Amino acid sequence: MTVLVHCVMLVLAIAVGACSASPPHAANLPAPIEATTIDSGDVFELRVVGEDKLPTEFTVAPDGTVDVPYIKRIKVAGLEPQDVAALVRARLMEEQYFTDPSVSVSVKAYNSKRIEVLGQVQKPGSFPLEPRMTLLRAISLAGGFSSIANRDKIIIRRKVKDGRTVADTVSADDISANRIPDVLLQAGDSIDVKQRVF
Repeated sequence: MTVLVHCVMLVLAIAVGACSASPPHAANLPAPIEATTIDSGDVFELRVVGEDKLPTEFTVAPDGTVDVPYIKRIKVAGLEPQDVAALVRARLMEEQYFTDPSVSVSVKAYNSKRIEVLGQVQKPGSFPLEPRMTLLRAISLAGGFSSIANRDKIIIRRKVKDGRTVADTVSADDISANRIPDVLLQAGDSIDVKQRVF
């Protein structure tokens, strides 16, 4: 009888311990504000269907303009990609080069919007925000983890609308093992990879 009581108590202790352990979680951060407007230094791809010989990659000049063949210089700073496409389409039709062109614009790098990767990575620094950029992608751009990085202790700091900064700790191993989703980043995020305790 005593052995049975001990066994029951042991099972209960294991169950309570399992329930009290913190499960892996995705970052408890506000949803990222997606960067959408184009600004100086940003790089975007512009395609006009059927015009394969035209350049496709454009970098926005410091004055917020780009030089597009046929229509020369246009101001794009502050516009959404679809607005740039509509502007180029309208100008191509105004200049009577095309009657009904199909134009698409997609951003390759938001150089005007950046994130920081600090701590135990190979190349700490500031990096341009990419569309739909994730935590693991940012660490990859920083050369990956150093040999003494704590992959389970990555602190992400994010500014919110009221000016406060919020932070959460995330595990890269949990992301790699698909236990939690990768974290989408927003402009201004700071990532700090902590050192392992030996």
